[in-house]
Amino acid sequence: MAMAMLKDSNIRLMFEAGVDEKGESIFKPKTYRYVRKEATADQVQQAALALGGLSANLLSSVERNDSFDII
Repeated sequence: MAMAMLKDSNIRLMFEAGVDEKGESIFKPKTYRYVRKEATADQVQQAALALGGLSANLLSSVERNDSFDII
């Protein structure tokens, strides 16, 4: 039976950086690599909110991306 082994984890923060000429929001991503593999969703959210608070732009969304090796 195949198994999935967590290889890598990172978070991507999306910031609202302004509005374009059509009135649509402009988003800018920032990726942080090497997130602890055992970090819970609550811990990731707390870290993302703390990091987002350091930016001049409004934090719009947070994504966690995990990579797995299938063996």
